[in-house]
Amino acid sequence: MKNNREQWGSRLGFILAASGSAVGLGNIWKFPHMAGQNGGAAFTIVYLICILIVGLPILLGELSIGRRTQLSPVGAFNRLSGSSNWKWVGYLGVGSAFVILSFYGVVGGWTLKYTIFSLTGGFDSLSGSPELSGQVFSSFIESSFQPIIWQIVFMAFCIGIIIKGVKSGIEEGAKIMMPLILIILGFLVVKGLSLEGGRKGLEFLFKPKFSDLNPSSIVLALGHAFFTLSLGMGTMITYGSYLNKKQNLMNSAIWIILLDTFIAMLAGTAIFTIVFAMGADPSSGAGLIFVVLPTIFPQIGGGIIWGTLFFFILFMAALTSAISILEVITAYFIDQKGWSRFKATFLFGGVITLVGIFCSLSLGNLNVTAFLNITFFDFLDELSSKYMLPIGGALTAVFIINKWSVNTFLDEILTGVQEKHLNRGLLINVLKVLLVVSSLIVGLIILNELSDLLFGSSLQKMVGL
Repeated sequence: MKNNREQWGSRLGFILAASGSAVGLGNIWKFPHMAGQNGGAAFTIVYLICILIVGLPILLGELSIGRRTQLSPVGAFNRLSGSSNWKWVGYLGVGSAFVILSFYGVVGGWTLKYTIFSLTGGFDSLSGSPELSGQVFSSFIESSFQPIIWQIVFMAFCIGIIIKGVKSGIEEGAKIMMPLILIILGFLVVKGLSLEGGRKGLEFLFKPKFSDLNPSSIVLALGHAFFTLSLGMGTMITYGSYLNKKQNLMNSAIWIILLDTFIAMLAGTAIFTIVFAMGADPSSGAGLIFVVLPTIFPQIGGGIIWGTLFFFILFMAALTSAISILEVITAYFIDQKGWSRFKATFLFGGVITLVGIFCSLSLGNLNVTAFLNITFFDFLDELSSKYMLPIGGALTAVFIINKWSVNTFLDEILTGVQEKHLNRGLLINVLKVLLVVSSLIVGLIILNELSDLLFGSSLQKMVGL
């Protein structure tokens, strides 16, 4: 049955939007930090291998399921499985999107606050004082009202873009924000490399240190390869549902992976060249962004400009990811409940913002999960990243193998491909192997997390690795 579903306006628009979904806050600070501490270029090589083995087949699977059905996750799994229990994989994706955006919107608000904080010269008083900077950041996120106000502003941006639709909202936003992220990161890289001692940052990030690689590093690379592509939350199924049959899925998937990885590399170069040039600690982890960097920018010529640009790209990276997550929920209510885009976006954008308020308050004096000895913010983070997303991704691979069929999956991949004289039998076998390996690897990641949760020790520690 034909529907009047919205479509992407161009191939470039889709690639930028899908890449924007993959490019989030984790790309700007998490990947550079992990690479620098786990073998530099050696970690990057392992990560890229993991992307090809784990990320690419599941990414292709989600895009194919979406385009084949022209539906969001619940409807897509329901249609392809013949109204079986596989539809619950779709519900898991929608649920994951809801959970993630609840706390992600809070962090998005932080990036917006720090953009304005830098622009107004607020970093000047923090120059060279990580202790004071840490106190300022803690005071901000633990307060009752300030972070909530910024979170609401961030979510208002997100809701406003989604209400405008796929072509006029998401695609047009991506066409503006993604090039800006690349350009500004390029300027920051040039600035970092121009500073005395900045090139040490390149060595820290890109010099292969195979001696630093260990089983834990490989697990990190596997996990990040999976999570960085927004897999398991229905985003790529939803975005794929707006594609026409002329789109080459393989080329598009490769471009998404390349842009996602390239931006992570640029971010690492920009951050660590500046960090090393100013003699700061490169192993500060998450605190590097909101605690250490604000003390560094005032020490650089034009620090207000560079600090503002850096936090502005953080804001845009958060926004491009957030709109893709909200679109999953909006598309579900449009497809399955027949709601208008305005009603679905405004209502559930508001509900997510409300849940996010409790996430924000949990960092201060009102924590609804205090009985679990974890903040509500961290509870939702760990629930989604450690369990919901990998389970969704693994089940998607199993669904393709056991229910949809790899043969039909290949048909969808080859739709839009000009070169038809390919060895079909070989391709089917390769896809089967990749999907089986992907599901097994993700399954091991889940078991590793469950082992750590239940027994207080990860699998690699238990077997003495």
